[in-house]
Amino acid sequence: MPRHARLDAPGALHHVIGRGIEGAAIFRTDGDRTDFLNRIADLWRGGALRVYAWALLPTHFHLLVRTAGQPLAKSMRQLLTGYVVNFNHRYQRFGHLFQNRYKSIVCEDEPYLLELTRYIHLNPLRAGLVHDLEELGNYPWGGHSALAGHVPREWQDLGEILARFGARTKEAMRRYEAFVREGIARGRRPELVGGGLVRSAGGWAHVVALRRRGVTAAADERVLGGGEFAERLVSEAEERVRQTIRLRRQAPTLDDLAVIVIRQTGISGAELRSGSKARHISGARKLFCQIAVKHGGHAGADVARFLGVGTSAVNRLAAGVQAAGLEDAIKSVLEPTSP
Repeated sequence: MPRHARLDAPGALHHVIGRGIEGAAIFRTDGDRTDFLNRIADLWRGGALRVYAWALLPTHFHLLVRTAGQPLAKSMRQLLTGYVVNFNHRYQRFGHLFQNRYKSIVCEDEPYLLELTRYIHLNPLRAGLVHDLEELGNYPWGGHSALAGHVPREWQDLGEILARFGARTKEAMRRYEAFVREGIARGRRPELVGGGLVRSAGGWAHVVALRRRGVTAAADERVLGGGEFAERLVSEAEERVRQTIRLRRQAPTLDDLAVIVIRQTGISGAELRSGSKARHISGARKLFCQIAVKHGGHAGADVARFLGVGTSAVNRLAAGVQAAGLEDAIKSVLEPTSP
């Protein structure tokens, strides 16, 4: 069954869940948890996202974040890849740590911002890691401790949550804790980890095709929100599909881009596709990946097949530090010189 496309948009609210492969522990020590949180803090400092709620449990994690300076997928790739590399090095292990892809659900702010904050922060209590709300208030591996005023944490956004409970901080914290206490009796909330009003069997393009045929869509685990919210997401998705189609129609072919990069760097076509690690050749390959993926609209898998390398290598090069000569190469694409 095809994997569903990620949903995202600037400023979107996401509930993100990641689990250890086959139920394995992803956090063994406090050092592991600190490493993970430091990486989240780095993303916040870089303006990538805002963090409202979070909880680290031995085998999985929950995050409630809003995208800011970059797409969620890029932030999660930076967070999880770096963490796994360090985790494997610490414990001299190899292979995957997380089970499949992380789960991300686009959520409507009202009423889900507060409901999800409460749900996520009660996870340690439901899991038996703490025994009551007082212990939860001092639990260092969940966001409740900061909202309750017990643990300072600069990278966790307290203001937007507490503002929903009052203008004065102390009173807002007291009302927030009362709100969380009311949620204890509600137990597990399966409706908060999936379900919405739009379903796709093969990504947003399929959703668009269904709508055009007048087919009524059912629930989609990637969306948590009401009808108007879901409708707006579909409308925005339709526009993104149209833009992607236009971009692909207008973009130079990979052969065209190769000619531009070869002219820019002075290497040969055979060298570009040779897999050589020589600095000037690998630099040209990086330039090609960045202009093809970031500015040419080509899929990483297509670029990988063209170069004869792995897709992960192409995506890594495309997302890396800007290659030397990129601006000149882009200018050659947008303003090609006459033959």
